[in-house]
Parts: sequence; structure tokens; C-alpha cells
Amino acid sequence: MPSLVQLQYALAVEEHRHFGKAARACHVSQPTLSQQLQKLEDEAGVILFDRTKKPILPTGEGSMYLEQARAVLREHEKLAYVSKQTRSGAFSGEFRLAVIPTVASDLLPVFLRPFSAAYPAVTLHIEELKTETILNELAQDRLDGAILATPVEGEGLKVHPLYYEPFLVYLSSGHPLLKEERLGRDQLDASEMWLLQDGHCFKDQVLNYCARGRGTAASSGNVHFRSGSLDTLRRLVRNNRGHTLIPAMMAHSLPAEERRGHVRPFRDPRPTREVSLIYRRDHWKLPILKAIEKTIGEHLPKAIPRRPEKSFKVLDVSPR
Repeated sequence: MPSLVQLQYALAVEEHRHFGKAARACHVSQPTLSQQLQKLEDEAGVILFDRTKKPILPTGEGSMYLEQARAVLREHEKLAYVSKQTRSGAFSGEFRLAVIPTVASDLLPVFLRPFSAAYPAVTLHIEELKTETILNELAQDRLDGAILATPVEGEGLKVHPLYYEPFLVYLSSGHPLLKEERLGRDQLDASEMWLLQDGHCFKDQVLNYCARGRGTAASSGNVHFRSGSLDTLRRLVRNNRGHTLIPAMMAHSLPAEERRGHVRPFRDPRPTREVSLIYRRDHWKLPILKAIEKTIGEHLPKAIPRRPEKSFKVLDVSPR
């Protein structure tokens, strides 16, 4: 029978597609890792990796074997976790959480400190990742949970909506649309719209709502810029021209003077995103997941709705 260590080495090679990188990730020498993989292949009667490929890739039989290896390690981790919770009487341990960038900057400051204080035995490992990467990492069992905009496509996922966040228009100083109390999407000029980089679901939602072509975006003279940060776009708009869309949590965190001078809501139905906590259906760290959900719910600003309202138009996440 293969050892758990051998299975861990094999999955590390699958992840890193390189024996040297896999060995460093496992904190062993490359010869040690290679020897153990050779023993594993000999015992299993399966060639796991095509070593002629660069990067190294699993063989057809190897892919099926590695999938089962992942399931074995997952069940072993689950057994160890349940045993630890039974002995301690309180949940603890490590939890790998991913958050999309357009949510992380405003949500994490709201709940991290109270969560840390309430659950000191839980170690959160948090990473900012785009939606596509998050879904892949969940499928590969490299994440315990994630916070992102939903709905999303993915088999075997549980989705717990946390809150609903309307979008608002952030306008440059002196922009004519600042004279309006509420705006319609038909009033937004594509040539004045500053956008995030491709791959951000927030950008896809903005484009879906505004029904604008993907090739149009604002510029400043001979400078054409797409950012990975909503805060950067906000600062660019404030000191240049045009407009961008920001989520309600960001607007809530702005000084009152800046909100009055630059931010305008949409007319009903207001474009809104659903922000949810998602995880695999077979995940076992449910107490920690519930604790994250509970802490966020208790510390959200009162202005951020926990449930959809009739005046909302919840936007799809998929690109057009």
C-alpha cells in the first residue's frame, strides 16, 4: 500500500509540474522525492507522470490515480480534524480562505479583527484570487472556502449569500452628471468609463449591465489604463475625468464629503451584486465556515442589505 507521504509527493508534482519545485514545497531533496515516486509507481503498476513533457504532466492513468490519491488524503485530513475537535471540545485548526480583490479591500477590515478575537484557535490563511482561479482551487481541494460574487458555475458547491451590494457611479470633479440625484445606465458614456483588467468578475458585471462593447474604455490623452484595483480607478477618476462604478461597501468607507461630491446612485432597479461564502459540499470544516458567516453578518455596516430588495437588479457574474 502507498504511504500518505508518497501520495503527498505525487500530488505536489501534479501541482507544480516540476520535480525540483515539488521537492522544495515538500521540504525534501529532489532525489528523495523521485525515489519515493518511483516506489509508488512500481507498487501501483502505474506510470503517473510523462517525464518527457516540459512541464511534467500526468499520464491518462496517472490522472485517475492522482484523483483517488487526493480523495484518500482528504479523508485522512478529515479524520484528523474530527479527532482533534473531539479531544479539544472546541473547533480549531487552519482554514484556507480566498477572497476576490474587489471584495477583500472593504470586507476584510470589517470582520478579521472580531473573528480573530472570537476564535483564537483558528488560523486563517487568506489570499486574494480572481473567480476563475478560486473555482479551480476549490475543485483541486486547495481551498477550504471562498468569498466572491455569485452565482457561479461549479459542480458540488454550497453557496451561502452573505450580503447584497448595490453599485454606484463615481464621477470626476465637476462632472455634469453630478447635478443628477440618480442616474440611469443610458446616461453613462462608454468613452468615459474606467474599467478593471480582464478577469475581474466586477468588470464583467459592469459591462453586462452597461451593455457596452469590450473594446471601449476611458483614457487620459495618450494614456490608456486598466487597473486591478478599484481604489486606483477611483483615485484616477477623482483627479482626471470620466467615471467608474464602485460597490456600496467602498462607497460606505469614503468620507461623507467625498461621497457627496463624487458618488451618485442608480435609478431603480439598481444594479447589485450578490456576495457569498462558497465551499465544497463534502467539506467538513463546517464550524469554521459558520463562524466566518456569523462574524461577517454581525459586523457588516447597517447600510449593506443581507437580503435582496425589490429595487435591486442582481447581476450575472459571467462575461457577455
